[in-house]
Amino acid sequence: MSIKLTAIENFLNEYLDASRYAEPCGVYVDSARPVARLGLALEPSDDVAEWINGERLDALFLHRPWKLERAPTALPEGVGVIAYHLAFDERLTLGYNPRLAQALRLSGLEVLGEKEGRPLGMSGDVSTLAAMTFTDFARAIGEVFGGCERNDTPTSPEVTRVAVVGAMTDALVREASARGAQVYVTGQFRAPAEAAVKATNIGVIAVGHRRSEEWGLRALAGVLRERWCDLQVIFESRKGASNEPVDES
Repeated sequence: MSIKLTAIENFLNEYLDASRYAEPCGVYVDSARPVARLGLALEPSDDVAEWINGERLDALFLHRPWKLERAPTALPEGVGVIAYHLAFDERLTLGYNPRLAQALRLSGLEVLGEKEGRPLGMSGDVSTLAAMTFTDFARAIGEVFGGCERNDTPTSPEVTRVAVVGAMTDALVREASARGAQVYVTGQFRAPAEAAVKATNIGVIAVGHRRSEEWGLRALAGVLRERWCDLQVIFESRKGASNEPVDES
């Protein structure tokens, strides 16, 4: 089956609701080459051409493609690039992200916070058969994201509702607490929100910005593999990580 780069663009434009974002996204470097092997990376490494050639990639997905502007000859001839920045952040990391909610076993999702009419995050009920403590939930977060940077324990001994937000402000923390969340999951702990954390006694788990992005790449691989069964999706190896095609079967 021949998959065009523009077909991947059209699919992701719809899946990520890209029309809601002012910044350019989609095809970044055009190519007519059929895409059988797609590389996923947050940004191009210094040896991106070596990786492309070694893995016989036809195209790349990049979250931050701007290094290519400073090195326009970095790509082998004929290799296309598709790029999504803000849409990827808000739809596939710590925003309103039903795929992540499923991984965390959250139900009854509600939008939490908005920016320019777009949801900044979500809140949901923890769907478990037995009562879940903060320690239990923090452990689950670590398993999903591969660790976390900071845990602040809440006053409540039991976690029944959680907020997941890609930003952390005083107002967002207070809104999460007012909606019944005992835990606020975000990327980075922000000092201006500390007073709200103390006032509401809400727990905070900061997973780290890069960890949330890496989770988003893994989720994207699953989304693409579900759409095109013949598409091979390859991650750029980092610190000894596997470089094998993703198999979602």
